[in-house]
Amino acid sequence: MNNSLLKIVQAKLWTNGQLAQVAPVLASQLHTSASLCRVVSGKYRITKKRDKPLTYEMANPPHYIAHRKSWNSWNTSSLKDGLRKSETAVEDEFIRRFMNGTWHGLVCSEVIIKRQFNHIRVAAIIRRAVSPTKMYFLLGYTEELLTNWLQCPVTLELQTVDSFQDVVFKYI
Repeated sequence: MNNSLLKIVQAKLWTNGQLAQVAPVLASQLHTSASLCRVVSGKYRITKKRDKPLTYEMANPPHYIAHRKSWNSWNTSSLKDGLRKSETAVEDEFIRRFMNGTWHGLVCSEVIIKRQFNHIRVAAIIRRAVSPTKMYFLLGYTEELLTNWLQCPVTLELQTVDSFQDVVFKYI
């Protein structure tokens, strides 16, 4: 570490009119790179007009997973020595894409997947923009196809709302 950088560090550590002594160990561990504490991935950028709607899940930053928000997939395959880690992740992504494609424009929230033993439960909030008969058809169609493709029973747990505005938590 050169002397100019050491002088800058010592100047910043000036406390109560006395110069704090910088230990050689501390001086050798200082980094001159940008700080890594500013985590911005997974957070939504604030717009100028603050007109972008966010749901409750989207409004909480990623470090609040397990405190304020829940995981989008509930399973035990990601534990140590868990079986089918990659297969479970691929199946979860397939289920989410299939739900968004089948219920096109109707899914208002994130698709939550809960795995219990050999049973998969899929939860979501859906808009009431189609007739009840079409909604029942889509429900049976989705459950039947996912059950056949994934080779285990699949149950859809859907909640309905009148419009997307009912699930908006805040605007950014």
